[in-house]
Amino acid sequence: MVNEKQNRLNRRNFLKTVTAAGLGAAFTSAKAIPAPGQSDASEKVPEHKLPQVPKRRLGKLTRLSKSGERVPLEVPALSFGTFRVDTQSQILLRKALQYGINFWDTAYDYSQGNSELGIGKFISKHPDVRKELFIASKASDTETIADVEHRLRTSLERMNTNYIDLYYFHELEQTDRLNNDLRDWAKHAKERNLIRFFGFTVHRNMTEYLELAVKLDWIDAIMLRYNFRDMQDKELSNAIDACHKRGIALIAMKVQGKGQVKKIETEGDKKLTDHFIKRGFTAAQAKIKAVLTDKRICSACVGMQNVALLTSNVAVALDKTTLTSHDMNVFRKVAQETCSGYCAGCAHICDSALPDMPCVSDVMRYLMYYNSYSDKEVARKLFAEIPEHFRDKLAGTDYSAAQARCPQHLEIGKLVAEAVGKLA
Repeated sequence: MVNEKQNRLNRRNFLKTVTAAGLGAAFTSAKAIPAPGQSDASEKVPEHKLPQVPKRRLGKLTRLSKSGERVPLEVPALSFGTFRVDTQSQILLRKALQYGINFWDTAYDYSQGNSELGIGKFISKHPDVRKELFIASKASDTETIADVEHRLRTSLERMNTNYIDLYYFHELEQTDRLNNDLRDWAKHAKERNLIRFFGFTVHRNMTEYLELAVKLDWIDAIMLRYNFRDMQDKELSNAIDACHKRGIALIAMKVQGKGQVKKIETEGDKKLTDHFIKRGFTAAQAKIKAVLTDKRICSACVGMQNVALLTSNVAVALDKTTLTSHDMNVFRKVAQETCSGYCAGCAHICDSALPDMPCVSDVMRYLMYYNSYSDKEVARKLFAEIPEHFRDKLAGTDYSAAQARCPQHLEIGKLVAEAVGKLA
């Protein structure tokens, strides 16, 4: 009992120390990231003896070693989601790299293109650091293969790089998009050394798309929504297991599991906070740690818009505490109690109930961005991209059939009405 109490105090002090000191004072003997060898010292990323986020294998993917051998490719267990990064975020990018977070995730449309421009600005100042980075980007809002090619070319130019390490087809919503044309394009992009690896991101019907990926031989990686709520889905877990055994790299996003309804989310977070504060974590840190307990996940991609948040997330990635079965049961109970405030993205259920309204799960996701992530402009922009003839019918549609089938028991009609009022 004394030991457990002391461990809690030590972890709490650890997290407080690294948050206050930026980890610099807490770890003075850890191995530093080598500074890029530029002639102008003012343009170098300075060396700091900071701890390095632990690494994990990126599925079956490999890299070429200095000796010319193929060796497993490893990336930090915590990757940097740059959704809110812009050209003014240079200190944040530098600090992430100093902690060993060299896996940077961006997209063609993040921050209206400023995310990629910010990364490009960093690379232009520190060109030798490019070989230390593992950059992922995404082909957003595409209809044709020509669109995918254009997005890639634009991203390369913005980021001042000749290649992107991992390139995603963004927000897969139809299985027929994973066709031979896309396969051939990805193969050709690799042959041209424009990308190293290819995959897709998915927010809805995740089980279906993961099961499909297992049958293909050209998908290297998948970024999927995965958090303490999604962990309760046994079918999804089975699909994740199949992908893991197949060697497909799995990167988790939306790891905080935020929902559409602020009130329920707050109540759930309070319960998690009350439990995990005694274990030395904030609720947000505990949610990241829950995802990292799943060794099938190669990296948890987390948005970090300031150094304080970056430091807090690094702290939990470094902490070696093992979550207990009781901890995981707390997550399970909160997920069950607050499920009516969280859309699980099972769009096929809504689509089958409302065949003339195939955008309900998208509306739920945009409302989540508005309510829980405070991305109001992004939510409005995405909502405006829903075809007008669907948007015009949202307010007058009867959602009772979809509500009756919803496994999360969402009050879909009320949520859609809220979304229309806030986003239209």
